[in-house]
Formats: sequence, structure tokens, C-alpha cells
Amino acid sequence: MIDLDPPGFQSPRPVASEEGNRRTVLYGGYTVFSVFQPVFSVAHRRAIGYHASLRVHDEHGQQAPSQEVFTQAARRGDLLELGRLAESLHLGNFNAFDSHDEWLFLSLHPAALMDTSYGDALLAGLKALGLPPQRVVLEVSEQAGGETTRFAEIIDMLRKSGFLIALDGFGAKHSNIDRVWHLRPDIVTLDRGLLTQASRHLHIERVLPGLVSMLHESGQLVLMGDLVTERDALIALECNADFVQGAYFARPDVEPVKPEAAARLMDALSARLRERVSAREKTQATRLAPYASALEAASARLADGASMADATLPLLGLDQTARCFLLDASGRQIGDNVLPDGRATQRAKRFRPLLHSEGASWERRPYFIEAVRAPGRVHLTPPYLSINEAHLCVTASIAARTARGLQVLCVDINWEVAAHRG
Repeated sequence: MIDLDPPGFQSPRPVASEEGNRRTVLYGGYTVFSVFQPVFSVAHRRAIGYHASLRVHDEHGQQAPSQEVFTQAARRGDLLELGRLAESLHLGNFNAFDSHDEWLFLSLHPAALMDTSYGDALLAGLKALGLPPQRVVLEVSEQAGGETTRFAEIIDMLRKSGFLIALDGFGAKHSNIDRVWHLRPDIVTLDRGLLTQASRHLHIERVLPGLVSMLHESGQLVLMGDLVTERDALIALECNADFVQGAYFARPDVEPVKPEAAARLMDALSARLRERVSAREKTQATRLAPYASALEAASARLADGASMADATLPLLGLDQTARCFLLDASGRQIGDNVLPDGRATQRAKRFRPLLHSEGASWERRPYFIEAVRAPGRVHLTPPYLSINEAHLCVTASIAARTARGLQVLCVDINWEVAAHRG
């Protein structure tokens, strides 16, 4: 551990100071100053806020761990005073930015948050600088405050004072959506662990857009931070996150990011995402082409009077065909599923109650709706969870006129196997 003072030396109290036009705090031979990491809006192509954090230099100008300084301050009883000076430091240095209504993101320690005088002191500091509270986003740890009513009341009081509230670290440990509904934050920051898991596992990467969509529907904007690689950034964009932050975009600095540099970076990343999506769609189209072609041929044979078993025989011979089924004009299934011979899996056996679907109604399914909307054309769904065996599948469908009226022929393609191979 770094010792701030030589033996027997009584450390001075933390003191506000200035270094050029930048505010600092001097403490025991150390200089504490603010750095700001930009938070970018994907849609706006620019920084819409800055997250404040502390950096520490020793008497030789070398960087030192800020946590060590605060540990020493806690030991000496100076923690509260140093903390308040640090916050004043952030406010003053942020106010000196040539800013355009960007937000200042401040991380709150749970102990400071539960202090009833905290909000009043912060409002007084903002008033002295001429900064409205609407310019400040207070970041609250998802794990802070437990489930106490008092915690929710303090958050609500800060919101009513004009501050924006960000719930930080959603998705870590025991996170749940009830906490979002209870605290009603303006912004939710997803935990880095979710991104790490998404980078390693395709099925988690597929889940993230749904999680972001759920938060959007609940009324929250979504920030994905700690983005280090291009892959991290592309996952964030494809998830439809509103805001992004991390070393991939810009590291913490004492100066604001230049707008033209931010726009160039966002444009390049968006172009890379378009390339990625286009390549994936092309790969998927190539993979699905044999199924679409076989489905068209099966539909034509069915319209000519062939039985379901005979019409779909070539289709059932393709490697990843899970089942074929036929729907009437109202979306009701005609007959049971037609399955490939000898392909019953352990999973299918476990979900046996769901396998028999004669008379089932699929009228709300996209594969039925889109097929009826454009008869004679093959429609392909995105990968989704099949109710038959609870695994990912893609359904190809086509509507055709038969002697019994409009019918929709469908084929489920086992997408989990295809995705792993891809």
C-alpha cells in the first residue's frame, strides 16, 4: 500500500487548488484531478455526456492508484472531506468545458446516497456554478440500497430535484427487472458481464437485443459501457443500445472529445455493422436456399393434388428439416406434423406433450401472417424458439391455392445445429 507521508509526519488536510485552468485537490503530496470519459449517442453520432472519475499524480508527476489515496483518507478520517472536494472538482472542471448541454455522469457511493443532506449540498454546488441539475446524471449501483423503501424515496427526491437517475450494473449477480420498475431510472447501464458472456456465447448474444427492447418498453434508455474491442461495439450497436462508452471509443481525458472525431468513428462503426449484417444475411440465405427451393416444389405438388407425405418427401430429406406442417386459411393446422424418418432426439422425447399439433392455431405467427399476405412467395422467419421442442428454429412458409382453398405449407429448420456449424 502506498504511504502518503514519511513516518511521524502529520498529513495536511485535503485542499482545493488549481493547475492552470483546471481545478485540483492537493492531499499529502498528491495531486487529485478530474478526467472525463465521453458517453456517445449512437443515433446522434456525438458525445452526449461525460462520466467523471479521478486520477492521482504523485509529487514526481507519476500516476498513482486513486483507490490507495482514498484508503489512506479513510484511515485518517478525511474521507468525507476528500469526497466532497472531489465532487466539487468534477463539477468545476466539467463546467469549464466548452460544452453543448451534455450531461455529467457522477457515480454515487451508497453511503453518500443515503445521506439526507447529499442532495441539498449537490444542488448548492450546482447553483454556485450556474449548472442546472438537469445536466447531472446520478449513477446508482444496481446493488446499492437493498430493497429499502427509504432508498427508493431518496432516489425519487433526487429525481424531483431535477437530476437524472442511471441504474448502473444491471444484469450483475441478483439483478431483476422489478428493481427497474421500482426505481424508475432514466437510464440503465448494462453490466460488463453480460457483454463478456455475449462475446463468448451466441445464444446470449441473441438474447441481448430482447433485453434492451424490454428496458425500452419499460421507459428506460440503455447504456452499454466498458466497450474495448470492435466486437464489443458492434454487439452494442446491434442490440440497439442508445448510448455507448469505453476505451474503444475514447479513454478518460481532461479535455472534451472533438465532435468531428466522434462522428467519423460512429460512421465507420455503422458501416462495419452494415457489412457484418449483410455478410450474415448472405450466409443465412445460402444456407436456407435449398429449403426454400424444396418448399416451393412441395407446395406445387400439394396444389396438384399430391398427399402431404408425398409432397414433402424431398424436403424431409434435407439435413436440418425438423418437421413440415400444413395450415388452413385461418391458421389452424391440418393434420399432425410430418417428421423425417429416424430423427427423433432426446430433446423431442422430453417435450413430447408439445409434439402433436393437429388443430393447433398458428394464426399469430409471422410465418402464417407473411405467407398469407404474399401468396406464392417463400417467407423466412428470423431464428426463434420453437414451441415444439423448445430449441431455435427458422420457419419457411408459402401460401398456395389448392382444391381445399388457400393453404400454407411450412417447414421448421433446426437452427441451433446450423448456427453451431456456421
